[in-house]
Amino acid sequence: MIFQTRAGDYRKMGTEQCADGVTFTFQCPKELACAVVLFEKKTGKQAAKIDVLPQYRVGSVRSVTIYPLKAEKYYYCYEIEGKRVRDPYGERVIGREKWGDTERTLDDALLSGFKKEGFDWSEDVSVEIPANEMVMYKLHVRGFSMDGRGRNKGTFAAVMDRLSYLKELGITTLECMPVYEFEELMENGRLNYWGYAPSDYFAVKSSYASQKDADWEFKSLILETHKQQMELIMEMHFVPEQTAGAIIEILRYWVMEYHVDGFKLLGAGLPIAEIAKDPYLTGTKIFYEKFPYDLKEENYGNIYVYNDDFLYPARKMLNHLGGDMVEYTEVMKRQQDGGHSVNYIANSNTFTLADVFSYNEKHNGDNGEENLDGNNWNYSTNYGVEGATRRQFVKKIREKQMRNAMAMLCLARGIPLIWSGDEIGNSQNGNNNAYCQDNRIGWVNWKNEGRYEEYTEFVRELLQFRKEHPILFSEKPFQMSDYKRTGYPDLSYHSSEAWISDVKGNARAVGVMYSESYAKEEDTEETFLYIGYNFYMGLQVFALPKLPKGKHWYQIMDTAQMCPFFKEPRLLKNNSYEAFGQTISILVGR
Repeated sequence: MIFQTRAGDYRKMGTEQCADGVTFTFQCPKELACAVVLFEKKTGKQAAKIDVLPQYRVGSVRSVTIYPLKAEKYYYCYEIEGKRVRDPYGERVIGREKWGDTERTLDDALLSGFKKEGFDWSEDVSVEIPANEMVMYKLHVRGFSMDGRGRNKGTFAAVMDRLSYLKELGITTLECMPVYEFEELMENGRLNYWGYAPSDYFAVKSSYASQKDADWEFKSLILETHKQQMELIMEMHFVPEQTAGAIIEILRYWVMEYHVDGFKLLGAGLPIAEIAKDPYLTGTKIFYEKFPYDLKEENYGNIYVYNDDFLYPARKMLNHLGGDMVEYTEVMKRQQDGGHSVNYIANSNTFTLADVFSYNEKHNGDNGEENLDGNNWNYSTNYGVEGATRRQFVKKIREKQMRNAMAMLCLARGIPLIWSGDEIGNSQNGNNNAYCQDNRIGWVNWKNEGRYEEYTEFVRELLQFRKEHPILFSEKPFQMSDYKRTGYPDLSYHSSEAWISDVKGNARAVGVMYSESYAKEEDTEETFLYIGYNFYMGLQVFALPKLPKGKHWYQIMDTAQMCPFFKEPRLLKNNSYEAFGQTISILVGR
């Protein structure tokens, strides 16, 4: 094949397919010789090397259109001063199609490929779930589906097969750990399972696909997620070498090309204000650990504060490890100025929820770093036995604590985030940093589904209860006053005596009452919620405020029970109730 060249379009880096060929645009210092090298897709052999002439240059950007060239028949790379390099803007990486392929070397994946054109987005509709209605679920595409039943394990297709399960659970928003191309082989022989490393940010991870076209399979997952009225958030980790302009260009690409709904951003010194304000991204949800205060004051509705501010107060209170009731009640009702808060008690870089109550210490020895990696401050407790046990007493208190933790998460203001597998008691054997564990430590154990069926149902009921009671996720700040003149404040604290707050640092119990009229239409019936948090080991009496004439208190949930939500509400005849030690109860006044 004899190829010809003409000047390309310098405005867009990477490749662009046109009617008769392909435009290649890349960086190369003006004094260096460079070329585009083509390889036959069928044979893998070099087909041509086309020099990029000096006149095809603006500054240090080279752009050339090569024709006649059918993209679907070739792979390519660039050659700069005799050294072959992969296109950093390439939309496919050739050579990493098999996950963890130790038969290849780190230099084998030097070629880039072209994306498959023509994906049909015609049925796609932007979901735009309001922040106060969101429930997040974080997963690792491979680990989510490797250990259990089902087809296409470890792929986007397997996640797609589970969307109906997640929808039924009450999830609105998926957060996917890195799904763009990264090198999973590390020089020390271990696997970079999580994917936080220098990456090919414009290419979908080909080994996460069940078919050869990873880009189409990921687009299909996003399309199906939107059909289920759910969102998909991409986790993006940027190394310090990435420039601000490149980062914004990458994020725009995934929004425009893949219709993703948001990004959880990781990395120091990111241009977070510029990202949030970028005109192409103001409709995209941006999650980050901390935002500049002036950005929050400008009230950009797309910023989401995502950090462990909820995790520590909740774990300390649950496990009696220096918990502070003032601190906990503050994070329970917190609202970020100009932004939204994400709450979690377990995440990928912590213990799983089950392990929070099964291990005193981290057990990261399998990572090969002499247990020196991972967080040392876990605020966890094993309740007498380190790890798995057959002791029924220990197992029951751990399961009750899991119910308490999930209740705390789902009943607090802010966006609840569930780490994948926590709804079925998944364990990582005490490993709180499973970054290199592509095995049963890092995989979700779906064989737990049967054993934890009642717990999963409890999570589902909690999320449904949350959805039915907007006062729990109202965007209006709690004023703790009767500003509507209904006779009741929007939020109030109680203890063994009604209307007398016992919220002090060393307290271990509090009754939290919500007047639901503050989150409802004016003409609806006034109802009340009362949540009793008893973190004491023993019984605690909660006094209940007197309700308007004709209304009564009913208990509907008690984490002391294996199936906490009662089939029938229990009428409380007295203006108090007694809570078992280490339990959370829900009462409704109607």
